[in-house]
Amino acid sequence: MARLLVLVAVVLVLSLSTGGWGAQTGQEAPWRIHTLFSVECQNYFDWQTVGLMHSFKKARQPGPITRLLSCTDDEKKNYRGMNLAPTLEVPSMSRHPRTGDWYPAINKPAGIVHWLKHSKDAENVDWVVILDADMIIRGPIIPWELGAEKGRPVAALYGYLVGCDNILAQLHTKHPELCDKVGGLLAMHIDDLRALAPMWLSKTEEVREDRAHWATNFTGDIYGKGWISEMYGYSFGAAEVGLRHKINDNLMLYPGYIPQDGIEPILLHYGLPFTVGNWSFSKLEYHEDGVVYDCGRLFAEPPYPKEILFFRVKLMEADPRKRRALFLSIECINTLNEGLLLQHAANGCSKPKWSKYLSFLKSKTFAELTRPKFLTPDSIQAEEAVQQQVSDEPRRPYPKIHTIFSTECTTYFDWQTVGLIHSFHLSGQPGNITRLLSCTDEDLKRYTGHDLAPTHYVPSMSRHPLTGDWYPAINKPAAVLHWLNHADIDAEFIVILDADMILRGPITPWEFKAARGQPVSTPYGYLIGCDNELAQLHTRHPEACDKVGGVIIMHIDDLRKFALLWLHKTEEVRADKAHYARNITGDIYESGWISEMYGYSFGAAELNLRHGINREILIYPGYVPEPGVKYRVFHYGLEFVVGNWSFDKANWRDTDLVNKCWAKFPDPPDPSTLDASDDDILQRDLLSIECAKKLNEALYLYHKRRNCPDPNSLSKSAWDTATEATMSRKFGRFEGSYVARSDHGPMNISKQSSLPVVTDRAFSSFRFWLVGLWAFSVLGFLAVMLVVFLGRRGRGRKTKNYKSKRRSYPGTLDSNGHDRDM
Repeated sequence: MARLLVLVAVVLVLSLSTGGWGAQTGQEAPWRIHTLFSVECQNYFDWQTVGLMHSFKKARQPGPITRLLSCTDDEKKNYRGMNLAPTLEVPSMSRHPRTGDWYPAINKPAGIVHWLKHSKDAENVDWVVILDADMIIRGPIIPWELGAEKGRPVAALYGYLVGCDNILAQLHTKHPELCDKVGGLLAMHIDDLRALAPMWLSKTEEVREDRAHWATNFTGDIYGKGWISEMYGYSFGAAEVGLRHKINDNLMLYPGYIPQDGIEPILLHYGLPFTVGNWSFSKLEYHEDGVVYDCGRLFAEPPYPKEILFFRVKLMEADPRKRRALFLSIECINTLNEGLLLQHAANGCSKPKWSKYLSFLKSKTFAELTRPKFLTPDSIQAEEAVQQQVSDEPRRPYPKIHTIFSTECTTYFDWQTVGLIHSFHLSGQPGNITRLLSCTDEDLKRYTGHDLAPTHYVPSMSRHPLTGDWYPAINKPAAVLHWLNHADIDAEFIVILDADMILRGPITPWEFKAARGQPVSTPYGYLIGCDNELAQLHTRHPEACDKVGGVIIMHIDDLRKFALLWLHKTEEVRADKAHYARNITGDIYESGWISEMYGYSFGAAELNLRHGINREILIYPGYVPEPGVKYRVFHYGLEFVVGNWSFDKANWRDTDLVNKCWAKFPDPPDPSTLDASDDDILQRDLLSIECAKKLNEALYLYHKRRNCPDPNSLSKSAWDTATEATMSRKFGRFEGSYVARSDHGPMNISKQSSLPVVTDRAFSSFRFWLVGLWAFSVLGFLAVMLVVFLGRRGRGRKTKNYKSKRRSYPGTLDSNGHDRDM
């Protein structure tokens, strides 16, 4: 019995000795794993390090982990976080030693090269997992279980790396056909890393120096500043050494994104802002935050799981996929806070006061919720399907999608673009997105919004080159046709949106049953011309005319046949001035303003393209939603109201919300203040608030990316300038020309072009004379009073003292007739 107890004790000691920073079980060749991540000597990376290290232990990731810490000598003097993780110090390359270029992201490949050359760990490892600091590990990342092989690394999909498909790859690698759009999670054999790392570094330097191709349309970089050069350095370097990746889009998830059914992500990447109800988190807000060293301070606590369930039921969000997304979001921040709590204790902080939240973080419930997650069969199956695609097999799980939208070179479209692009990245919409930007040469000389979105430039047809007709809406079909003829398109389905939309979820052909020969769209019931003589005049198949628009899902083959007809029919209807009347077109302006919409419907009818019409894709804020419908798009083309607050995009036509730091729309009401007595009205208002908040969130993050100064540090005059537009519209003051606005109702559909400005010269003239008459009357009254006053003074009826008091009494008039106090 004594021997048995001794044996048990020995086993326990051995098992504890292998705990440390990583479980060592199975760490024998050829199965030795080492995890790496790269950071700098900043508070910003320290709290991320605490979160990653804590999740590393909770997830039971096999093998050791090393933080590659890049610091200058000056940074290291004041650095406090040397004990946060097993660390290899790396010479900082933030300021490039040769070019002087400031680019901290280059420290990642430079750190990997340094580790391979100088770390003994690099000599005793078979597999390497490379992560970013802003990640939470949920379960063990074992390369061979993910399907990694020597010569075939596994990585997550970074679909926005459009440079793999254009001239950028042709310039920077001899094998552009091998360029994979990957990043985030990397799992590869050590031999592959040794071959890749020097090329990764050199290609990063090469792309970084290629300033001529930093633009968004080349790189997909929304900043257009070469900030993702390191990501391209990796992809181009891998292509150079012949590494083809097994791409798995299920292993890593951004909090706020919706996971696929049956998929258990094992990595959370909190690189983007995410929200749960009224709570939100953005890592950029904590860039200089020393929360690691502030005893007792954590990130703002998110809602509890029970509150999430209540919140979702209240909002009729019964979709289990969306509910899972919310749980994953709060799991991410709770794991970060749990790590901070333990780090504070390790720092010697006193025990924090009891709170409900701290009790939850220490509870068995939370421990159960965050126990290690393991790959599901669906995850592996999805990986194999993607592997088939990489291997050029003809079968693919889903067809490729590309989303497009049309705009013009104005600040009005710029703030809409910021909103749409932000929502696109949060929605989980597959594939890439392209802005079709229609501008004249003069417009382009003055335009500053080139990097707001991946862009295809189109010659403007606002002024028709043949007829001279001013009709900016024609740019939409003209731009689509130009894009089809000049862009390299590899997508099978195209999703066409308007700029004044906010995406709430993916719009896919497989979910909404689009197919070749059968596009899908949303109903535009006011297009009554499909039912009368207008259709009979403009299409040979009036019976095939569908009243649709807004969101379009169409097969690329159909779009190529259809686009030219769309343009021609738009020109034809626009020229038919005899049939502009409202009773024929449904156009409340009776000015041919919706000719482009009829051009679409009549062009499709010519080809007998019959649409699947779906009412569950799009909703206008301000409309009452159908119970249980999960709308994918907000179309804020109409004014919408919540209590005393309202929003009408037309009021912001001449306001530059993009180039003025911290400019935004008036905040909508807090959802907690809404009246819940009428559920239809409640759901309507909640959707309206969601749309407005998403627009402001997009603008805030855009200004943050622009490095706008802290609003608290701005002078009063500068802050007033930045918020002037917001306040003037909040209280009903508008500058510039008034824009024609239609009545509320289904037929008030906005067009994404400059609406005809309505001015009344007679009224303006009358108003001028009215103001003049009023001023003359006031001056006459003051003159009479002055005469009376002087007359009384001349008669000497008041004493000198009294007259002195009258002159000095507040509010009296001086000799020029002006109020002294005004």
